[in-house]
Amino acid sequence: MIELFRQARSRQLSLDDTLPVRNEFRSIVDGSPYQLSEGDDSDSLVYAAVGKRMPLRQLCDLMITVSSNFAANLLIEKLGVENIRRTVSALGADGMQVLRGVEDQKAFDKGMNNTTTARGLVVLLDRIGHGQAVDSSADAEMIEILKRQKFNDAIPAGLPAGTPVAHKTGNITRINHDAAIVFGTRPYVLVLLVRGIEDQKKSAALMAELSRAVYEATAR
Repeated sequence: MIELFRQARSRQLSLDDTLPVRNEFRSIVDGSPYQLSEGDDSDSLVYAAVGKRMPLRQLCDLMITVSSNFAANLLIEKLGVENIRRTVSALGADGMQVLRGVEDQKAFDKGMNNTTTARGLVVLLDRIGHGQAVDSSADAEMIEILKRQKFNDAIPAGLPAGTPVAHKTGNITRINHDAAIVFGTRPYVLVLLVRGIEDQKKSAALMAELSRAVYEATAR
């Protein structure tokens, strides 16, 4: 998302540009094609648009608000992995590495995986929150996208009702993450990365409990 807005700000593209939707991507291992499965994704809208075109702005929104893997892969391909890596590094988010698109099984089997750290996510969200990721206007727009997140059973669930929160979730088997800017009395960034809990309802409840404790501590 940050790289998309960076390229839009430098006029390399427009958020209103459209992208052809095709369900075919290339493995970083050998260039062989692979497809994404709608059954393993959290969104059906992009799959319904195969053969058509969608605006970059809409793909970004779906990537964030409903964690669309398909939208993420299309944007990664459009923006360029090297450009994304360079921007992440320039922002000081050490430990974050974007190597490949989602569901590149051959890369996964070889241990070629995207990585993240709590510190890296804190740095990126802090930059967005202070208008320093791209610029104040672009960062404000990104915050509004993050506020539209549809999965709210972790950090937001531990906050008083109505507390604005801009966040991004992520989960796969036994991994459940949430990274947020919480607009409380004193705004703060909270990143919770949970590993090893099979039941995501339990890991979400744990994150909600931790979120509540942090909010109460900052409100004193």
